[in-house]
Amino acid sequence: MLTITRQRRYLVRQKLPPLRCYSTPADDRPLAGVKVLDLTRVLAGPLATMMLADLGADVIKVESPRGGDETRSWLPPYAPIPQSKTIPRPDLPPESAYFLQANRGKRSLTLNLKSTKGQEVAKKLVKQADILVENYITGKLSKFGLGYEQCKHLNPSLIYCSITGYGSTGPYAHTPGYDVVIEAEAGLMHITGEKGGQPVKVGVAVTDILTGHYAQSGILAALLKRHKTGKGSLVECSLFESQIASLANIASNYLISGQEASRWGTSHPSIVPYQVFPTSNSFLMIAAGSDAQFSILCRVLGMGWDTEDDFTTNELRVKNRDRLISLIENVLREETTDVWCDKLKGKGVPFAPINNIKQTFNHPQAIARGVVTEIEHPRAGKIKLVSPAVSYDSLKLPISRPPPYLGQHTDEVLFELGYDVFDISQMRDDGII
Repeated sequence: MLTITRQRRYLVRQKLPPLRCYSTPADDRPLAGVKVLDLTRVLAGPLATMMLADLGADVIKVESPRGGDETRSWLPPYAPIPQSKTIPRPDLPPESAYFLQANRGKRSLTLNLKSTKGQEVAKKLVKQADILVENYITGKLSKFGLGYEQCKHLNPSLIYCSITGYGSTGPYAHTPGYDVVIEAEAGLMHITGEKGGQPVKVGVAVTDILTGHYAQSGILAALLKRHKTGKGSLVECSLFESQIASLANIASNYLISGQEASRWGTSHPSIVPYQVFPTSNSFLMIAAGSDAQFSILCRVLGMGWDTEDDFTTNELRVKNRDRLISLIENVLREETTDVWCDKLKGKGVPFAPINNIKQTFNHPQAIARGVVTEIEHPRAGKIKLVSPAVSYDSLKLPISRPPPYLGQHTDEVLFELGYDVFDISQMRDDGII
């Protein structure tokens, strides 16, 4: 193996970024020292591994040398490349906003897993890893020698997390899973949309997001189990099962009483008033979930509906929903949303304006809680990312690394595995990396 000095000279000749040693001193984040092999793409898997990176894990994202994660090509929008900046890999397209949002804190290794040499490198990584996360179609990685049983043989303490569309068994086991398809097939789209209107999807890929969170929690539980038993685990998550599990009371209503669900828009089937109302200039969400809150709302609106026989209880308000909603709408249309917000503030009735995305990030609470982090990206310069949502000991988790550009850490990771500059040069010539 060559010395670090000779490796640095090689990197200069190859016009690659300098070799860095990432032994992070005094890193007391919960997963510091844990190594994750990330074989995921798009959103559910990358979100899970990104949250592990937030917690301090060293996440090595393995990507195809030809384009990498599919979301790298999902642009515009993208982070503009500064004109005055000498950037690495000028041959690459700009960094897509979609990719940037789910891949902070990781290192990118390009690797052709279809090749024998690429599989050799991957297996070396498996032997060193604490966790492997993948979201290939069921059985695909076994063809590369990277299925669960094969990896378990290489590393018995490995936690292997498999994320699929429909699960590893059953008639749909080999069917690819897509968020919007699962939203339709697993009940969510049926209950989303205006009453009497057509089904609509949620505004973000919520099934992917839910699955990513289920995967992360399963992985963390497996880490605790390994701490007690010394044994690894197979953790399985699917978009289909995650979405069904997230139907919450809608699922319970059907399973317990056979009650079929329907679309209610922003309304609630069992609570009134609980929905979005139009004002003179926009909209306002009001959620008066109790008789006491409804009485307060009536006082704010200057009306005595809470004393009328048709509206004294929630059960009666549900029964006479249409008439009450019409009465409330007529009053709210008399003033702007800002006026009603001022009148309702501090009174004890849950309410909120319908903020757009700009208003969301300019919200005083968002600013106070530091929901945005600005970080330097090696190609795009300064970029803004949503901060990790979890705090530890009253401190926000830091973003340790920007999202990587394609192959940014290939040489670095291979050096760590024991390959020298000549091995790496040959792999690059052969299209392995």
